[in-house]
Amino acid sequence: MATHTYDLSLRWTGNTGAGTSGYAFYARDHELTSGAKLIAGSSDPAFRGDGSRWNPEELLVASLSQCHLLWYLHLACAAGVVVTAYADDPTGVLVEAGEAGGQFTEVVLRPTVHVRDESMLEQAEALHGQVGEVCFIARSVNFPVRHRPTTLVS
Repeated sequence: MATHTYDLSLRWTGNTGAGTSGYAFYARDHELTSGAKLIAGSSDPAFRGDGSRWNPEELLVASLSQCHLLWYLHLACAAGVVVTAYADDPTGVLVEAGEAGGQFTEVVLRPTVHVRDESMLEQAEALHGQVGEVCFIARSVNFPVRHRPTTLVS
């Protein structure tokens, strides 16, 4: 069994001069790096964040969408399904629980997949159900990841 380690660096950049001396006195801005790769992050605007930056909730939904895409393409290739285009418009639902924080209740992926031939449509649709068995991220979360795919021939 292979083990993979992912090393990142997170640096808070939101000290506006007063540190965390008051809830409204600091920015939630931070930078997440891995080598030369940078993600400018913040919290959701609902939690005093900068809406022009990625927030952790968006990154979680993005991770599920990316993982589904990459495994789907692998499974399609192995099954002889020729994918010619793929796009997704995922949605994650987070429910706040007062002082206890909150949690995601589901993520819905809405991939639109184009395949080369009509004979591939049925298999292409079925492959979405197999992705959850192998996607590292989907296997690691404690809420349902649902799929509402659309498959077209192009």
